[in-house]
Amino acid sequence: MATVLITGTNRGIGYQFAQKFLLRGDRVLATCRSIEIADELKQLGVTHPNLEILELDVSCSESMQDFPHLLHGEAIDIFVNNAGVYGPQSSAFGAINGPAWAEVLQINAIAPLLLTQLIIDNLRKGKDKKLLYVTSKMGSIEDNNGGGSYIYRSSKTALNSVVKSLSVDLASEGFKTAVLHPGWVLTDMGGPNALIDTDTSVTGMMQVIDELGVEQSGSFFNYDGSIIPW
Repeated sequence: MATVLITGTNRGIGYQFAQKFLLRGDRVLATCRSIEIADELKQLGVTHPNLEILELDVSCSESMQDFPHLLHGEAIDIFVNNAGVYGPQSSAFGAINGPAWAEVLQINAIAPLLLTQLIIDNLRKGKDKKLLYVTSKMGSIEDNNGGGSYIYRSSKTALNSVVKSLSVDLASEGFKTAVLHPGWVLTDMGGPNALIDTDTSVTGMMQVIDELGVEQSGSFFNYDGSIIPW
């Protein structure tokens, strides 16, 4: 049984991750911004005693600083950084707002690294030492043939760069680190025209996580296990 920390679990991909890890018998530490309104997550806890729900708002410095205390020194085997935002729907050239851009960068690229730093002692105690960060194919510079979406694209490109550095800096401690593209998924963020459901996406990503070894550390994976160019 592994202990898995997953951020942003009140719905969509994060919720599906929590559910699937629980179904296979793992202990899940699931974070959300407000436990009070996370009804589905709380219901999941009724049938799965291995679920612990913790409050974490990655956009709030105070919440981030307080979070390690909620872990009580517990070892974390697998860390899935799923929390993220798309930002303004209109982010075409000529319509970019600096503060809005900074907010998305903070949540999608800066907070994941800060959180990793804050919980590194828990991660060092873990046996699997796997760090996964949900990104997007839209963060691939080589794959960008459509332009636009400046805010979201740049935030995920920045996240990819952060995680690549983590894979190098933590390699000597046995950590395996990667970024995961979930596909175009039917969620609130993905919208109604998306191509796959959360079950297909998360099933694929969990297989990638299970198979992630030292040789693949630092890679940019699609949910189906294929490699995406940077």
